[in-house]
Amino acid sequence: MSKTVVYTPHAPEPIGPYSQAILAGNILFVSGQIAIHRSSGNLVTGNIEDETTQVMINLSEVLKAAGLSFSDVVKCSIFLKDMGDFPRVNQIYGQYFTDTPPARETVEVSRLPKDVNVEISCIAVRE
Repeated sequence: MSKTVVYTPHAPEPIGPYSQAILAGNILFVSGQIAIHRSSGNLVTGNIEDETTQVMINLSEVLKAAGLSFSDVVKCSIFLKDMGDFPRVNQIYGQYFTDTPPARETVEVSRLPKDVNVEISCIAVRE
């Protein structure tokens, strides 16, 4: 099985020793994305909706770099600092998965990188 690093300059640089994504055979493992705006390097803050939207944009760019899209995603993991944000995160997230949404879990955690409120990772399959 081949293992290929997937990288795009249109998503945030990794903030540690990891890749934006790894393509292993026909399965793409996308690292957790947070709300860093790639062009400025700044965190998107203000409200959970804007933060979630930026996370989804970052995921989209990594998927695109591998020749995939949200329709290829089979699994997502959502990490929230406050489960009270779940309905608003879910509303934004759902806009990206209108047809056959992937499997998913959502968990509340005590802290996330750069003290963000939401981080999302995903797994996609190339047919």
